[in-house]
Amino acid sequence: MAASLVHVVDDDPAMRDSISFLLDTAGFAVELHASASSLLDALMKPAQGCVLTDIRMPGIDGLELLRRLRSGGHTLPVIMMTGHGDVPLAVEAMKLGACDFIEKPFDDEPLIQALRSAMERGGQGNAVDPGLQDFIRRVGRLSERERQVMDQLVAGGSSKDIGRALDISPRTVEIYRAKLMAKTQAESLQELVRWTVLAGLA
Repeated sequence: MAASLVHVVDDDPAMRDSISFLLDTAGFAVELHASASSLLDALMKPAQGCVLTDIRMPGIDGLELLRRLRSGGHTLPVIMMTGHGDVPLAVEAMKLGACDFIEKPFDDEPLIQALRSAMERGGQGNAVDPGLQDFIRRVGRLSERERQVMDQLVAGGSSKDIGRALDISPRTVEIYRAKLMAKTQAESLQELVRWTVLAGLA
C-alpha cells in the first residue's frame, strides 16, 4: 500500500478531514500533517507515496516545503493545492519540481486523477512526456497576439490585467483565450500552465 500513500499537508483541519475521507474512499492510504515541519520531521528515507500540500501555509509554505524536500534528497512527487489567483505561485512550484497543481475548490475526480498520474510517473514528474513535443508544435502555430495572451495567462494575469497590458478590451482577451485554448488543446488553465512550464516556455 506504500506506493498509494498520500502525505496530506494543510493547516486547515476541515480541509484535512475532507481530503482524508475522499482519499480513503478512493483506496489511498493517507497520512495527515497540520504543517510542513510535521511532514519533514516524520518523513523517512526513502520516502514512499506522494505529497499533496497546500501552497499557502503559516511558517513553512508549500514552496519552501518543496525546496526542503528536494534539498533533503526526497524525490517523491509533490502536488500543490492552490487558491484562486495563485497561478504565478503554481508556476514557481512546477519550476521547483512539483509535478502538478490543483486549484481549490476542486472536484473529487480531478484530484484523484492527478494523484494517480503523479504516482505512475514517480520522481519529480518532469520526465519527457510524448505529448510535450505536440504541445510545443501547437504553440508554434499561435498568432503573435495569441502567444502574448498565453504568456500573460501563464503569468497569472486576469482578463482585465491582460487587456490593460496589451491595450485591448477584456472581451477581446477572452476571445483570444478561447482561440489559444482550442489551438493548444489545453482543457483548462491548469493544464495550459503545466504544459507550458514542462515545455520550458514559461
